[in-house]
Amino acid sequence: MTLVNQSEFSAVIGEVKLCEKMEIAPKESEVTETTPKEQKPKEQKPKEQKPKEEKKKEEKKKEEKDADEEEDADFEEEKKKSPLDLLPKSPFDLEEWKRYYSNNDTRGKAIPWFWEKLDRAGYSIWFADYKYNQELEKVFMSANLLSGFIQRLEKMRKYSFASMVIFGDEGNLQIGIAYMIRGTEFPPFADFEVDDAEHYTWRKADLDSSADKELINDFWAWDGNFGGKYKAFNQAKIFK
Repeated sequence: MTLVNQSEFSAVIGEVKLCEKMEIAPKESEVTETTPKEQKPKEQKPKEQKPKEEKKKEEKKKEEKDADEEEDADFEEEKKKSPLDLLPKSPFDLEEWKRYYSNNDTRGKAIPWFWEKLDRAGYSIWFADYKYNQELEKVFMSANLLSGFIQRLEKMRKYSFASMVIFGDEGNLQIGIAYMIRGTEFPPFADFEVDDAEHYTWRKADLDSSADKELINDFWAWDGNFGGKYKAFNQAKIFK
């Protein structure tokens, strides 16, 4: 009071009014945003992500569309590269033959049905002998060899049917095949990237020859003397 009543003080700071009531510090729960010392920082709103998310969605859609178009292009290319699709329509229904073969006695019904229905101008049959029989040591390894051949023939399934036979016993084995294919020319294995065909010697069956017809019957039925050129029947696989 002594200082504020001095003329030098009052000339600078003016009249000083004393407080009438003691100030009480506010409780923490009563602190508001206007309390300087306890003022809470304003929450920052996250930046809107909508444009970015929409951009990602658009990019994803574009990638999916590109993938679909690429798949369609691959499918079209696969269809175009098959010369067998360009052949004249055949009255012989290959899928019907496969079903009939699977569901009927081979010698009694399937084989007579086959020769009655076969379209000789639309299909051909080929005999194949494995070139490296001396390397066939185990039956299971020979069976795996044929399974691999069948796997790689998958793209030719709708055009062909085959009986693949293992003859003999372990250490003395042979592989022989009777392969029916759409068309009368040599099967286009190269067009379908079936490299296994290179390991076989191929001969076109003469469908007017009784010997070749009987050999085909033996391959379809898995029994007979197989033209006297093979060892005893061991086991076989059908590609259908």
